[in-house]
Amino acid sequence: MSGKALLGVGVMWIVVILSSLSVIHTTQQSRELTAELGKAQKAHDELRYEQERLLLEKSAWSAYSRVEQVAREKLKMHMPAPSEQVLVVAD
Repeated sequence: MSGKALLGVGVMWIVVILSSLSVIHTTQQSRELTAELGKAQKAHDELRYEQERLLLEKSAWSAYSRVEQVAREKLKMHMPAPSEQVLVVAD
């Protein structure tokens, strides 16, 4: 084999090895990113569940019956008697 041919084979081997290492690195990076994506999706699902739970709780706390109960019990409010009611007319 001539020197040029031997050099060409050597260069090709180096290129093949570098290409193989590049594939290994890219595959590992892909696995890490896939795992990270899975964690992010799980966190997203947990936050969505928490948001739905909080919206339901907000709805329960702001229900008319709950507001009326708090007004009566904690604020000592009551429905005004007809004699206490005032009619306001806007012109």
